[in-house]
Parts: sequence; structure tokens; C-alpha cells
Amino acid sequence: MLVKLGPLDTGRIADLRPYFDSVPDPRARRGRWYSLTAILLVCACAVVSGAKSIDELAEWGQRASNALLTVLGIRRHLLRWRSAPSPATIGRVLRAVDGDALDRAVGAYLADRHRAATGPAQAPSPSASGRSRAIAVDGKALKGSARLTATRRHLLSAVTHGTVVTLAQVEVGAKTNETTHFRPLLAPLDLTGTVVTFDALHSVKANISWLVETKKAHYIAVIKTNQPTAYAQLAALPWPSIAVQHTASGAGHGRRESRSIKTCGIADELGGIAFPHARLAIRVHRRRKQAGRRETRESVYAVTSLDAHQAGPADLTAAIRGHWGVENSSHHIRDVTFAEDASTVHAGTAPRAMATLRNLAIGVLKTLGADNIAKTTRAIRDGPGRALPILGIINDPDTYGT
Repeated sequence: MLVKLGPLDTGRIADLRPYFDSVPDPRARRGRWYSLTAILLVCACAVVSGAKSIDELAEWGQRASNALLTVLGIRRHLLRWRSAPSPATIGRVLRAVDGDALDRAVGAYLADRHRAATGPAQAPSPSASGRSRAIAVDGKALKGSARLTATRRHLLSAVTHGTVVTLAQVEVGAKTNETTHFRPLLAPLDLTGTVVTFDALHSVKANISWLVETKKAHYIAVIKTNQPTAYAQLAALPWPSIAVQHTASGAGHGRRESRSIKTCGIADELGGIAFPHARLAIRVHRRRKQAGRRETRESVYAVTSLDAHQAGPADLTAAIRGHWGVENSSHHIRDVTFAEDASTVHAGTAPRAMATLRNLAIGVLKTLGADNIAKTTRAIRDGPGRALPILGIINDPDTYGT
């Protein structure tokens, strides 16, 4: 599994330490032994090695050698021994750390890694099929963070299609608050020429206008029945008289699935659709046959600001499917491989910080070409030193100091 990651040379992989240095330390200076960067590096290395809880984060540090702890910035005691931070220390730091600053640092690091791995983004065009950058805006609840006196935490993320990397993340409190955090989430990102995909929950006219007019981006919004006006307008278009423009099929996980797509231009002078800057209406018809079950059929409607000459039916199909793929490529891995839903961490910013560290691990491994995160983390777990080069850290104490 590690051979698939390729050479982990410093010219190819950015060093994580300067990014963590930008996170402010919430602790008082008096009595502080470990630097914040050192504690966060221990956590990051542990999660890349498959750690799921705060206890497992500390256990990775306990298994690390003195040489590794030196590289991570763990100070030496006057008696010349080094000790990794305890679970209590890690827990206190994660509960108090600035979640916004940590997400900005990790997002900037992953954005640089993604840019280096995929090359510069290109504007959507018929000749650049599959190469234009697309970002999905999607939310996820941390189920184990709920308590009798507090609801579960809810995070909203901006995640790239294809090579899955979380570029930004904010805590929104509840799913119904996602729309108010749409702009703060995307505001720091350069979205010029980028296609942003989202579901009907974010289909707020003001947000869409801001996305197109201010951020110079395009959008593809999937419309569901909870947007009755727009859904009725899209469903009433003359789809039976429009020929199928693209089909795709595949099999896997015990099911066969086929998708066909039709597009229809939206004429403003004829009333258009209740979406600003809408240019094309889209209908995706899905047929799914699960082994041992009856075939199911479903029509999904969407609207986009892209014109027909900017993206063909195959590009639109890939973008819509890429938005759904975020569930499997990010959320499913966090829940199954890292047991996020089973995590009972709930105090302070610790639930969000743990989710950010999981995003970091998934992002760096995906950019290195890992196709099975669970197997890769198990291979890294067998040797604590294997996590350092994956995060761009050279195993040389003299290169960064202690």
C-alpha cells in the first residue's frame, strides 16, 4: 500500500509545520511545556496512522522514538528524556484550540497539496472535459457529539471533486443554519472559473447571485421537492420531446446502475426559472438494479449557470455524480475508517478539531494516490516514523529545531 504513494521527497510534498505555526495558542504562557505545533503534529501523525480517539492520539506519541519526538518539536527534559503529551493534555488543547484558525491552516495546506498534485485549474470548456475544478458544498453531522443538554455538532465543508480534499470547513450548529454560512465558507477561496455544486438547501437567490457576480464562479444546483416552485418549473419543461444526450452505466457493490441526461436551454424572455443566472436545466434519469431486488427509477433535476458551449452533457453528468461522490469519498471514510459517528468527543472545539484532523489525513493520502484509506493507514500504523514524510516532515532534528 505504501509503494502506491510514490516517492515521498521534500520537493514534492509541502511541510505541514509552518501551517500549524499560524494557529494561535489558546493556553497561558505560564506552565506551558509543549508547543501547540508539536501537539498538533502528534495528532496529525496519529490520525494519518489510523487513530480514532484522543487516547489513540496519545498512544502514537508513546510509541514514537525520541528521534521522532525531537523532529516534531517535543522539548527535552532537564534529565535528558522526552515524553509525548498525555491524553489529558491533548484533550485540553483540542477543546480550547481556535477551530476556525485550525480549519484555515489545514485548508490552506490541503489546497497547496491539491494544486501540486493536479496542476492549475482550468476554466470549463468542451475540450477540457473532466479537467475543470469542481467543488462540492455539503454538510455533515457529528452524531456522537450530542448530549442531553446540547445538540449534535454540524459542519459545512467545501470539498473538491475527483481527488477529494477539504478546502474549507465551518461549524454551523444545525443543518438548518447551513445557508447562512454558505458565503463565509467560500469567501476565502479563489473560485474564478470553478464549478460549485450544492443541493437544494443552498439554493438561495442571494447566495447564488453572490457566487456568480462576486466570486466569478459557476454553479450546478440539484433541485429537490423541498424547493416546490423551482422543482415544478423544471419538471414541467418539455422533457419527453428532448432526446437523450448522454448515457453512462456501471456495476459495483452488488448493483447495476445507468444514467441518462437531457439538457434544456432556459430562455429569460419566456419567464426562465426561479434561479438567477440560470442557463441550462438538467434532467438525470437513474435506473438502479440491486441484486435480489426490483429495479428502481428516479429523475433528478438540476439547474446551472453554464451554457451549452461551456460544458457538454458528459461534463454535467460527471459534475453531478461527483457531488454525490463526496459522500463515499469523504463522509463514508470518516464514519467507517475513522469511526467519526461513534466518537463521543463532545467538549469545546474538540469534535470539530478531530474532524479537521480526519480531513487532513484523507486529503494528504488521496493526493498521494491512496485508493484504500483503511489499508493505507494500517500500513502506516505499523511504523510511527512512516507518517512524518507523508506530512512533508524530514526526519532530521536539525532542519526545524526543537
